[in-house]
Amino acid sequence: MPLTITNPLVTTEWLAAHLDAPDVRIIDASWYLPTAQRDPKAEFDAEHIPGAAFFDIDEIADTSSPFPHMLPSPEKFSSRVRAMGIGDGMRIVVYDGAGIFSAPRVWWMFRVMGFADVVVLDGGMKKWKAEGRPVSDERLRPSPRHFTARRTAPLVRDLSAMLHNLDTCAEQVVDARNGRRFRGQEAEPRPGLSSGHIPGSSNLPSAQLVNDDGTLKSHNELVRLFDDSGIDLKKPIVTTCGSGVSACILALGLAVIGHDQTAVYDGSWAEWGAVKGLPIEV
Repeated sequence: MPLTITNPLVTTEWLAAHLDAPDVRIIDASWYLPTAQRDPKAEFDAEHIPGAAFFDIDEIADTSSPFPHMLPSPEKFSSRVRAMGIGDGMRIVVYDGAGIFSAPRVWWMFRVMGFADVVVLDGGMKKWKAEGRPVSDERLRPSPRHFTARRTAPLVRDLSAMLHNLDTCAEQVVDARNGRRFRGQEAEPRPGLSSGHIPGSSNLPSAQLVNDDGTLKSHNELVRLFDDSGIDLKKPIVTTCGSGVSACILALGLAVIGHDQTAVYDGSWAEWGAVKGLPIEV
């Protein structure tokens, strides 16, 4: 039976029912801040959702950049994805160990690379295990598949675009960091960065979008959160954060409520806070 996916999220029930579907490919995109002291690859090797492949955000990246896990070239992305056995025409389900944290980054990366049929597992491994669903330590060796990556610029913003937006104010900028970091009252976890935020930006901490069980909040709750943060959902939005990971949680939340063309500032504060001379508000 053909699979139909119209929402950027799928439930654990849906995935359990489609674990053996030939056109479904599962990706473990777990990644954690250094302060968490967790090794996502070691955790994946110990247990993962059956059939999953591991996606290393720090390696499938532009490793020549001084900034963390920046988008790779389409050629590198295609090469790594093909080796995972992922090809054109597949449905990709991305999850992470925290519930919803780093999986939205990989969801966004696939969309940037022109691949639309990608969804996030609502609640991730956290909910999957809480429900007693199967896990595996089997390491698959899939056959390479043909994957075509075509980078789509509308979903990405770079430093020059963000500087241009300071003058035009054409796009609303929403920062996913916690309030103290946004206001410059707390030091950044990465050394050497200035504190504060991009002038004119709003703040909506990404943690507010996620329930205690790791699932994303309801449609109405998401609308209220963005509305309370002063975001006009009828106007263009760019999300940002510390290094481009939690910004994608905001992008996912916006997609759930129908704003599916949200752009992400890839360099985020890791870039803005490191480049000398850029304007900063506190």
